[in-house]
Amino acid sequence: MASLFNKVVQLANSPKGKQAIKQATEKAQQFANDPKTKAKIDEARRRLQGGGKGGTGTGTGTGL
Repeated sequence: MASLFNKVVQLANSPKGKQAIKQATEKAQQFANDPKTKAKIDEARRRLQGGGKGGTGTGTGTGL
């Protein structure tokens, strides 16, 4: 396993690897700053925290 880790480190330290990391970071930041993505995250957070009470009742109860 150590050799796999060493290969990953070598790739990350190479110019090509640094460029790939930079591009992936920029794309992730654009995705995270997109209002549509933020809305989806907020909606999922509300559902998980029980903020959707009083709606259709899906996802709650015993299902009997």
